Amino acid sequence: MKICFIGLGHMGAPMAANLARCGHQVIGFDIARPAVEGVTLADGAAEAATGCDAVITMLPDGQILRSVYADIITVGAANALFIDCSTVDIASARWAHGQARARGLRPLDAPVSGGISGAATAALTFMVGGEEAAFTDALGIFDAMGKRAVHCGSAGAGQAAKICNNMILGISMLAVCEAFTLADRLGLDRQKLFDVVSTSSGSCWSMNSYCPAPGVGPHSPADNGYRPGFAAELMLKDLGLSQDAAEDCAAPTPLGAMATTIYRDFVASGGRGRDFSAVLETMASMGRGDRP
Repeated sequence: MKICFIGLGHMGAPMAANLARCGHQVIGFDIARPAVEGVTLADGAAEAATGCDAVITMLPDGQILRSVYADIITVGAANALFIDCSTVDIASARWAHGQARARGLRPLDAPVSGGISGAATAALTFMVGGEEAAFTDALGIFDAMGKRAVHCGSAGAGQAAKICNNMILGISMLAVCEAFTLADRLGLDRQKLFDVVSTSSGSCWSMNSYCPAPGVGPHSPADNGYRPGFAAELMLKDLGLSQDAAEDCAAPTPLGAMATTIYRDFVASGGRGRDFSAVLETMASMGRGDRP
């Protein structure tokens, strides 16, 4: 296929490269103009999207998505797949669907889970909203970039699944960090805590696969100076989206709200640019009643 990829950042670049490795012709655009193996760079988004079988976007927020779509839907080939892999607000995702469908295009919102390492190793999970026929036709594209794609429902359902998943992730990471902090003060060895929790009722991905304590469990960003696999400011963004959505539909999310506050304070006090699990260091230095 001839595929356009717009947004060649930390996630988009390896995703585009994986498409090229699978034999697709990939035309890319990013304002930073990075060199990406196998990807031919265009001078603009509209130029990149012209005549492509599929157009994939990986952009920072809903406002930028709307701006880019305003440029590219006018040049999209009839019946082309327009796949947005950004994590944005549900209203922007549904707006993009409506604009694309009005032009005879087939839109999907398809945010991802798996972080930078998942993008590099083609191990992402795609949460997809849109028409089932378009999803089926896009499976080959998803397979080139990830290990799983789940059709979650109609327009915006992919974004809904992503923000629910990441709200769980943010809350569970804070719970694991609190447990390690308590264990430290009780004199319990961190490895022993991991050995118990990882095989007991407290087991969760934040403990078992992404342990925030250095030297404990499988290799994670904690073992690399908290160089981000998933940056704290991105976790804050996703938690903010979850709370905006909860406000819109009057859903009670008190733990999500508290996690948002904690990560907002953490990012503002030195967490920006670090992995979101680095909040453990902040918690470990606090007194009871303090807040990160």
